[in-house]
Parts: sequence; C-alpha cells; structure tokens
Amino acid sequence: MAEQETGAAEQQPQVRMSTLTQFVRDLSFENVLSQRGTGGEVNPEMQVAVNLDAKKRSVENQYEVIVKLRVDSKNKDSDQVLFVLEMEYAGVFHIEGVPDEQMHPFLMIECPRMLFPFIRRIISDVTRDGGFPPLNLENIDFVQLYRNEISRRQAEAQAEQKDQPVS
Repeated sequence: MAEQETGAAEQQPQVRMSTLTQFVRDLSFENVLSQRGTGGEVNPEMQVAVNLDAKKRSVENQYEVIVKLRVDSKNKDSDQVLFVLEMEYAGVFHIEGVPDEQMHPFLMIECPRMLFPFIRRIISDVTRDGGFPPLNLENIDFVQLYRNEISRRQAEAQAEQKDQPVS
C-alpha cells in the first residue's frame, strides 16, 4: 500500500512557485477634482478595469506577469470626473512543475492572485495621498476573469469563422 501511495505521489509533478521580484512598471494618478473644484456635493462612482499580460523570460522557468488596472472615478450626480488612476504592476516568478497545457491559466490566475494584496495597498495609498478617501479594492476573482476572457476569445473566433466566405 505504501508503494502505491509513493508511486502516485511521484507521478504528480511538484509545483513550485516563488516570487523573485515585484514592482510598479507604470503609475499615473490624475486628480481632476483639484484642478476644477467640485462645485458642490460629491457622490463618487468607481469603474475598475483589469487586464493581464504574461510572458516567458529568457531565463529558464521564469515568467513576468503584469496586472494593468485603470480606475475611473466620477461624480454620480454631475458625471464630473474626479480622478483617473492607471497602474501596471509586474511580478517575476520562478515556476516549476506546471504542465505546459496548464501554464497559461496558472500565469493568469495564480500569479495575479499573489500580486493583488500589494496592488490593493498601493492604490489605497495613492488615492489617499491624492486627497480622496483610500480606495480599498474588493478582491478580484481571477478565475472568473480568465474564464470570461477565454469565452470572449472563443466567441470572437466563431464570429470570424462565420464572416469568412465559403469557396
């Protein structure tokens, strides 16, 4: 029995991931409110857009994952822009033991999940330092984000196939 358990454990690859470094690649905070003034009561509405990118580095088993966020804040009552925040946050990861067919979802789900607490803190600090209450982003469901992107790409591919002339 012990031999069977050992054999099963040897068949499954041991996944190892370590974060080698993480950094802000680009950060922009445009405080429109301080430039124009509010002219009355402010009732903010936030829109958050998230994009992900990943690429293999020249060093074996190393990947760079980039989380791109854009936060647009508007006054609900007047549709006046309060601020715009754009940030690209990158992490370099050493990953071993992930099968090739599972590497893409791993890079687009697990790596951003590791970076997110740091992204949340930076955005909170930047909005607070910009004169607004700190923006504490809610957790992002990277699994659902990944599934939505795959569905979007499949729908796009099907639409292209339908548009192709039949010869």
